[in-house]
Amino acid sequence: MQTIIGTAKEFSPSLENALAAYRHKIFIERLGWPLPVENGQERDQFDHPDTLYVMTRDENGAICGCARLLPTTAPYLLSEIFPNLLAGAPVPRSSEVWELSRFAAASVAAQSSVEAAANTRALLAAAVQTAMEHGAKRLITVSPLGIERLLQRMGVHAHRAGPPMLADGKPIFACWIEIDEQTLDALRIEHSGSARPQGLLS
Repeated sequence: MQTIIGTAKEFSPSLENALAAYRHKIFIERLGWPLPVENGQERDQFDHPDTLYVMTRDENGAICGCARLLPTTAPYLLSEIFPNLLAGAPVPRSSEVWELSRFAAASVAAQSSVEAAANTRALLAAAVQTAMEHGAKRLITVSPLGIERLLQRMGVHAHRAGPPMLADGKPIFACWIEIDEQTLDALRIEHSGSARPQGLLS
């Protein structure tokens, strides 16, 4: 499995389009989220040329995981769309807080040897390490409620930023992920700041 990290402007058009098509298959076709669509691709106002992405690809080169990282010093999903998830608390605005969004670790290929649990851990580890290398000490997410159980099973230091609420009939919540010793140990990330996983930008 290959991990790719970079901004949209660093990706080739074919890779950027493949990412948007993967997101459409996961978030719209599979999960039924009411998101903007154009030509079978999913993008929103937070997908800028400088937006930072983490992806995993399987042995055939097909995308099997994605994550989006946004600094909270600029507009981001929670601050602009879901501030009510913070139960009245101010939205984070700090270079030490980044938002993790559009996280998915599932293969959409007809035949794939990708193991879901290992892929999820690898993708989250790469996202956490990448955010840490950009100065983040905490991540904030807007997630389906089931993600809370997943993070707990993995041993990640995560906790609610507010109570769950319904969005389009489905429970979602804002979640803190602390980039601390507990999370680094759970995701098997070197504490000394080892080099981030590398992949070909193709």
